[in-house]
Amino acid sequence: MKKAYLTALPYAVYACIFIVAPLILIVVYSFTSSGGEFTLEHFQRFFNFDNPAYMLVLWRSVRTAFVSTVICLLIGYPMAYILSKISARLRSILAFLFVLPMWMNFLLRTYAWMTLLEKTGIINTLLGAMGLPALNIMYTEWAVVLGNVYNFLPFMILPIYTSLTKMDQSLIEAAQDLGANRRGVFFKVTFPLSLPGVISGISMTFMPAVTTFIISRLLGGGQNALIGDIIENQFKVVGDWGFGSALSVILMVLILLSMNIMRRYEAENAEGGVLL
Repeated sequence: MKKAYLTALPYAVYACIFIVAPLILIVVYSFTSSGGEFTLEHFQRFFNFDNPAYMLVLWRSVRTAFVSTVICLLIGYPMAYILSKISARLRSILAFLFVLPMWMNFLLRTYAWMTLLEKTGIINTLLGAMGLPALNIMYTEWAVVLGNVYNFLPFMILPIYTSLTKMDQSLIEAAQDLGANRRGVFFKVTFPLSLPGVISGISMTFMPAVTTFIISRLLGGGQNALIGDIIENQFKVVGDWGFGSALSVILMVLILLSMNIMRRYEAENAEGGVLL
């Protein structure tokens, strides 16, 4: 037992220094005034219903992240399902192709989308060559959504793909033996059993999408600022660490609540079992 504690000690020290201590500092700064006194002014500034500018930014961030997550789910689930059904060799190749863009720097991937979406970009050049009107997507909220979908789609595909490949095939065979057609097998067996992967994919997509600031700055052009942009601005430009920390705490609470709701839904589904 003592040896096990000694083995875990480096990880505990690392967690305390780089995870626990920064979180404590953020919470302390959020309740501290510029004079070092306890205050709630940072939270009152955010929850100002006479001037709800920051609440509107948070709502825009949640809305953009929600739309991005839904699109990732609609695209990612069929892709993961197809991957789980093809041969092992082809599956490995396609899975590698999905992961390959993640090896590229996040900033470079976002700049690549700027090249595609700008007025004189590749997409509008091809549309003009075909005699079609140009698309005015750059510096809009939809450009931010497209950037989120491109950057976070693998986080949706991989957990679902893992759930589908680890699924007990005997349950599917049992449903088929009981007379269920393909649609019935999918909705009553395959999809319920893959829900843990779906929940993980939603969490891994929604959280970075709601906190991102690089994508909204580059593709949104500063016209569609998200809560991540405001937090970065408070720390790096304005120098108001107290308000920036308060925004971070509010965002963390929102993320923890959403994760708790999804975890409860996953637990209820696990208790319900497979519907045959």
